[in-house]
Amino acid sequence: MRALLSLHDKTGVQEFAEGLVRLGFELWASGGTARALREAGIPVRELAELTGVPELLGGRVKTLHPAVHAGVLAREDQLSELEEKGYLPFDLVAVNLYPFEQVAASGAPEAEVLENIDIGGPALLRAAAKNFPRVWAVSDPADYPRVLQALEFGGGETLRRELAAKAFAHTAAYDAAVAEWFGREEGFPERRILVLEKEGELRYGENPHQPAALYRLRGDAVLQGARVLRGKAMSFNNYADAEAAWRLVSEFEEPAVAAVKHQMPSGLGVGESAAEAYARAYAADPVSIYGGVVAFNREVDLAAAEAIGNLFLEIVLAPGFTSEARARFRQKKNLRLIELPGPYRPGLEYRQVAGGFLVQEGDAALFDEVKVVTDRAPSEAEMRALRLAMAVAKHARSNAIVVASGKRTLGIGQGQTSRVDAARIALERAGEAAEGAVLASDGFFPFDDVVRLAAEYGIAAIAQPGGSKRDADSIQAANEAGISMVFTGLRHFRH
Repeated sequence: MRALLSLHDKTGVQEFAEGLVRLGFELWASGGTARALREAGIPVRELAELTGVPELLGGRVKTLHPAVHAGVLAREDQLSELEEKGYLPFDLVAVNLYPFEQVAASGAPEAEVLENIDIGGPALLRAAAKNFPRVWAVSDPADYPRVLQALEFGGGETLRRELAAKAFAHTAAYDAAVAEWFGREEGFPERRILVLEKEGELRYGENPHQPAALYRLRGDAVLQGARVLRGKAMSFNNYADAEAAWRLVSEFEEPAVAAVKHQMPSGLGVGESAAEAYARAYAADPVSIYGGVVAFNREVDLAAAEAIGNLFLEIVLAPGFTSEARARFRQKKNLRLIELPGPYRPGLEYRQVAGGFLVQEGDAALFDEVKVVTDRAPSEAEMRALRLAMAVAKHARSNAIVVASGKRTLGIGQGQTSRVDAARIALERAGEAAEGAVLASDGFFPFDDVVRLAAEYGIAAIAQPGGSKRDADSIQAANEAGISMVFTGLRHFRH
């Protein structure tokens, strides 16, 4: 039996090679791998002996030769033809590839990145995987012990098939990374290849009858590398809610806390400390916060943990937790604590539709300059409150209306097919607190009905994108009520 080894990552190769020799394999290897094995005292022959050609072009060409590929691709019924040509059959191929992704991600010069595009390695792996009924295709050093065990004790056919699938997935992902690098300057290239790597099974999906699993985009980390510090295993819905809360709280520079349920904000509070911000987020909607997710943009200390008290929450997210806070949370056995490395960074967003994906740039803006369209301009305090309200509206389900003070939300209406219905919900939840507060809308007002409803509750200032054919009607209604109104020029639909 013969094994061909061509390995950039030589992790575990000595033990693997020794195991193969012990099982009666003759080892053949490319130059660098052969040198490493010789230095370890393991008998090995170089592929150049078989091909009659030394490595060319500084190692660019070493395995691309009929004597190599014929020995890998030959089926059992073709071995006689192989013998006629004077070629040797290979029974096992162990290959791993140049570290293209790592080199590309390091910001290395283009010439260095190009040198790390592996050509011969993927060809060898694919050849071995294609011929898996006879040949082992080993692409991952983590599989060396399983392969040795199967070779020694039998049961190899199922494992060879599994390793063949793994090899094809590995080379496909490798090619996808290369293609992405070449198309990195194009916002929306002709082909976009998503490679997903399984992180683990989930208990179920949105509902118990739906199987589910968590995957991460290759080269990326779920929630930018969030760590679950304690608590029950995360569910499908937990991940969705956690991201929604994290996205919202990342909009704020000052200490802020976002409460989210079913991916929709129920309350947002800001303050001088994490505990103060939490108290305001809780006060925004003490009912909906129950059983939800709470995200902090500051470290959670003992005061914040004490403020949460015995309230049942699924998850608390934060950049960190003090030891005192973690000790306090130990009393809540099922509560999940998630540590996030930093604020959310918008990138490409994908949404699946039947047979395809919608792809867009993430919504990184809020508003910069505003256009005052009423007789009265908002005060500085009202503008701060409008910014808070619009940040929440951006993350609420459209149609979205948010009523807020400068420190917290007072009422949120979202997910309605009618904007005036969303406004009515938000204003009713705010109640008497709406007097002198502000209102933000994720989209423009097609009629003046929202402004007139806001006036009934005593709203002092409104922010909306503007752009309706009937903007003049809303402006007139605001002037009549003494409401200041600004146009942001940006809408923030979130469907």
